Amino acid sequence: MLKGKNALVTGSTSGIGLAMARALAEQGANVMINGLGDPAENEAIRASIEADFGVKALFSPANMLKADEIQAMVQEAQAQFGSVDILVNNAGIQFVSPVDEFPEEKWDAIIGINLTSAFHTTKAVLPGMKEKGWGRIINTASAHALVASPYKSAYVAAKHGIAGLTKTVALEVAEQGITVNAVAPGYVWTPLVEKQVGDTARARGITEEQVKQDVMLKAQPTKQFVTVEQVAAVVTFLAGDAAASITGVTMPVDGGWTAQ
Repeated sequence: MLKGKNALVTGSTSGIGLAMARALAEQGANVMINGLGDPAENEAIRASIEADFGVKALFSPANMLKADEIQAMVQEAQAQFGSVDILVNNAGIQFVSPVDEFPEEKWDAIIGINLTSAFHTTKAVLPGMKEKGWGRIINTASAHALVASPYKSAYVAAKHGIAGLTKTVALEVAEQGITVNAVAPGYVWTPLVEKQVGDTARARGITEEQVKQDVMLKAQPTKQFVTVEQVAAVVTFLAGDAAASITGVTMPVDGGWTAQ
């Protein structure tokens, strides 16, 4: 479905981002992945995408807090692939605290990585997409782009900002063959969440099953975690021609959370 297209996915060496990158590659797109962490592990992830799907895969260690590194990442992808046709802004971090105790450096980092980096990548890829008359920008939002939870002020503010950025850019490029959408997952089962289950169970003195059902899935009517494959499937759909008339949308994949 995406053969001949070139994709850049930020924050894509694990979890949801890696599932997105692999799903795009499975559909035939060349992919640049991005993240921090161990260089050897990142190289193994990159090589596995090439081996598994027969596409070209690149890796960028660009720090999403640094505009110059973001610009260089996009330029490298364009130079190596010839274009960036699909941009997935997935990089994100979280911190939980009452707002009057929220560390200012944590606020700045969350807004920077979760929101401002998407501005920088979008600004960098749009000229090339406009030139080709085709492009897909897909932002990872969250159920928290549509509803709030206490103690997550920076994250909720950033994700609401992503929803607004998505709508605005979609309107600006609506006549140029470019769509801009966001995917808004609820609680997704990832290694990071799995670790949080054990930590929360020990901290609260309850079972892991109680953590899942009474804490994490309390807001999700299905009482089931979203899977990374389900989120990635929505991304590949939005990246394809079948979704050409869908733009400016923040699409929940949240087990009914935001229907309440």
